[in-house]
Amino acid sequence: MDLAERYAAFVTGHSKLVIVALLLTTLVVGSAAGNVDGGFSIASFSSDTTEEAKYDSLQQNFTTEGENTTVVQVVFRGENVLTKQALLEELQYQQAIRDDSSINSTLRDRQPMVGVSNVVATAAMLQSENGSDGPTAGDDRRTVMPPLSAQLEQLESMNESEVNATLERVLAPDARVGGQTDPYSLLPTSYEPGTTAATGRVMIVSQDTSTATGDDLPPSVVDAQLAMQDRATRTVDSSEVFVFGAGIVDEESGQATGESFAIISPIALLLMLVVLGIAYRDFFDVLLGIVGVGLVLTWMMGFMGWAGIGMTQILIAVPFLLIGLSIDYALHVVMRYREASQDDPGGTRREAMRRGLAGVIVAVGAATFTTAVGFLSNAVSPLESIQDFGVVSAVGIVAAFLVFGLLLPALKLELDGLLRRIGFSRRTSPFGRGRYAGRFLRVGADAAKRAPYLVIAVAVVLSVAGGVAATDVQTSVDQTDFLPRDSPEWMASLPGPFQPSDYQLRENAEYLNDRFAQSRGQSRAEFLIEGNVTDPRTLDRIAAGEDHLSNTSSAATLADGSLQVTGPIETIRAAAASNETVAAMVSDADTDGDGVPDENLQAIYDAVYAAAPAEANATIHRSDGEYSALRLSVGLSGSADTGTVTEEMRAVATTIEDDSDVTVTATGQPVIEELIQRSLLSTLVEGFLITFLVIVGFLTVIFWLRYRSATLGAVVVAPVVLSQAWLLGTMYLAEIAFTPETAIIAAIGIGIGVDYAIHIGERFVEEYHGRGDSTDALLRTVRGTGGALLASAVTTAAGFGVLVLALVPSLQRFGFVTSIAIGYAFLASILVLPSLLVLWVRLTDRSNANEQTDQ
Repeated sequence: MDLAERYAAFVTGHSKLVIVALLLTTLVVGSAAGNVDGGFSIASFSSDTTEEAKYDSLQQNFTTEGENTTVVQVVFRGENVLTKQALLEELQYQQAIRDDSSINSTLRDRQPMVGVSNVVATAAMLQSENGSDGPTAGDDRRTVMPPLSAQLEQLESMNESEVNATLERVLAPDARVGGQTDPYSLLPTSYEPGTTAATGRVMIVSQDTSTATGDDLPPSVVDAQLAMQDRATRTVDSSEVFVFGAGIVDEESGQATGESFAIISPIALLLMLVVLGIAYRDFFDVLLGIVGVGLVLTWMMGFMGWAGIGMTQILIAVPFLLIGLSIDYALHVVMRYREASQDDPGGTRREAMRRGLAGVIVAVGAATFTTAVGFLSNAVSPLESIQDFGVVSAVGIVAAFLVFGLLLPALKLELDGLLRRIGFSRRTSPFGRGRYAGRFLRVGADAAKRAPYLVIAVAVVLSVAGGVAATDVQTSVDQTDFLPRDSPEWMASLPGPFQPSDYQLRENAEYLNDRFAQSRGQSRAEFLIEGNVTDPRTLDRIAAGEDHLSNTSSAATLADGSLQVTGPIETIRAAAASNETVAAMVSDADTDGDGVPDENLQAIYDAVYAAAPAEANATIHRSDGEYSALRLSVGLSGSADTGTVTEEMRAVATTIEDDSDVTVTATGQPVIEELIQRSLLSTLVEGFLITFLVIVGFLTVIFWLRYRSATLGAVVVAPVVLSQAWLLGTMYLAEIAFTPETAIIAAIGIGIGVDYAIHIGERFVEEYHGRGDSTDALLRTVRGTGGALLASAVTTAAGFGVLVLALVPSLQRFGFVTSIAIGYAFLASILVLPSLLVLWVRLTDRSNANEQTDQ
């Protein structure tokens, strides 16, 4: 008796013990399921790169004004948002925020709100009090904005022409009023300098996040952002208004995902029940399958709870995957049991289960190992969210084996025994032997018999075309792709509880990206300059770098043509403008008259720290009296692609490094995002290679031990590789990029594809060894195992396919691509693998005949 038969004999002989042990273990593992954060948050992506490490260093060593804060943008848009009424409503909205204690308590202490209305009111008050226009161009004196009540009173007292006159003054190309705020940074890039009309403007609200733990915003901050959104719609009448902040994004994205699943889940459940009903034609077998799926999901959620892994939009795919795999395992076990019962009508049910389970458990076990390896290959990904996906999937796959390879056979034995005792017939034929399903399933076997070389040639040609097309598939990790769209019109006809909310997040994000220089608070490139930063050439090289920035396409240009640059040169100039001592030192150290000091830099840094320590600490790092690093930052265009940003900023870094004793690293969120995009390809390639090698090696060992074949493992895996190429070609034709969610499709395609291929290959070799006729073996394989595969593939593809109804674009893409991957995996196993197996038999028989002749 081999290992498979001993395993089956144990399960069938100790069914009650197996049931009790597995249920108790499930109870223990699942006890932590309630600890899982079910907020459906957008997955965060980080990578182990030099640029990310340097960015972290910048955050730690340089204290900026926005530290421990999150920025909320209140956007006003309309035909003209610079009228007196529009500006007055902005100040009234700010007053409403101040009066709301739940919002006000989250605001930072120093100037938490700023908008064009504040600049205009402050400028008017300065002119009224001093008889001047306020600070002129080049004057960087720090003007503290007056109290909000005084600003409101000032603006209310002005007529429309006075407001326009003040606007012309503060928005003139050669003027800056208010010192601390550049009004052009609050206006769209399309604004014409000096005019008194604009189609949009943004108000910045800064909230304190010092109480945050980890990457999550404090709940009070999120609630305050939602309250800001509500107050904006009630306060502002003269223009359209929306509020955009990280808390609103997380809250509405999670809500949209939840609403999507409220719509999708009933549809997916109905499809699953219909397919299983057709396949099983037995209520109790369908019920057992559903109970088993629930237990597998309990294991998955329990593991996530014990491991402290929260639910994200990427991990949402795992339950769908496990449902499909669980159904696959259940179908194979039940159908082989039915086949064994049908082949021996006089035998006992325990004997039928023993023979059926022994015949399928090796394939199920091998599929479990190879599928788990396929998903664990994601552990090599530099992206933490994809690593979590791989680990959670692998644990769930092992749980599926325990439930359906161990618990289900025992449960079915006990249930069938009980039902027979009360008079229920338990004789049902296997799926796949009916007229229509049987005809479809034998297409591959018939083609293998008549023209196997042609089948393989067509499959290879399609795979080569797909592989070539895959080289042109783009990569993207744009967080906008994860934002929900507004629901389609047909969803308005759904019953009340299922009707989704209206979502404008994606539209709002795109508006900010397209219209404003700094769209969402992260569009800045950062340069960390390390080394001998007191070298006389350092600031001249930085000035050269800033000149280079002005010639790039990705650096944001404000309406007046200037860049948003913050660096040591700007800090020194600001200190010199307000401190005569610093001004004299800078003048003496500027030997070539270009306005940039080129000697005695350490003394100048010391003087700047003495005159303006907070500003100096933002761009000049000092530790124990030694200067070791400088920071240069530039605002980027919201529409600039990350690839261009990375290449241009690296060129700027090279310009600064040239002929100097410093090392310059171009970093910042856009650069890190680009590197994450590139790591998606490495995830795909490395994961595929690791998975392929491990699976081929494992199957080679298994088939050698069972059938003394060293080549069958490679034959079984070959169709999986072909189907992957078909999938990549389809992604190219459908213009679907490699994104964090589609990068894991390789693991799903390989995992499920190998599962299907192993079942076909193992069953064929078993039948061939028992009958000695490859044609008959193929027909029995496709009618028996092929039937289970067909039901499994349809159920799993339909389960993933309903994700196209989701409100979140990333889920739509994932559902579409995964359902295609499953369909291709099934077709490769049922149409291409039979031809490969026929040729393998011919070559094996010929080789054996030659060996016998030689002997």
